[in-house]
Amino acid sequence: MISRDLALALRDAGLVWHPESGDRFQLDLPSDVEAEAEADVFTVSEMTIEARRHPTGTILAFNGTTEWALDSVELADAVWLPREDQLRELLRATFRSLTRLEDAFAVEIRLDGELMRFEHPDVAEAYGLALLGLVGRSR
Repeated sequence: MISRDLALALRDAGLVWHPESGDRFQLDLPSDVEAEAEADVFTVSEMTIEARRHPTGTILAFNGTTEWALDSVELADAVWLPREDQLRELLRATFRSLTRLEDAFAVEIRLDGELMRFEHPDVAEAYGLALLGLVGRSR
């Protein structure tokens, strides 16, 4: 799972999330809401937290199984924490290689003929940094 900081950077760069069962997320709520709720990691599931699409936007509905009272949150108040396989899928045809280095992983992508390399000790973070590079260059 990628860090919250990287997830926020991806969201701020323009990565769009379409919630599906199994997706993990954290809350990004106003400061007057209990801060520890932001640290919790939630999983979209038809039984506990489901994505409900409405003409006005998507909400994440909590179906009475959480420790604190929360009926739903707007998608904009959630921070998606994509899995390694989701990050790899989002890189699509730009992905060239994943290499295990002595103390890190290196992900290489090719964009507009340029080979770009992103390194991090955690493989999911390396994929996430590569996606951030891709999203940032695509805007």
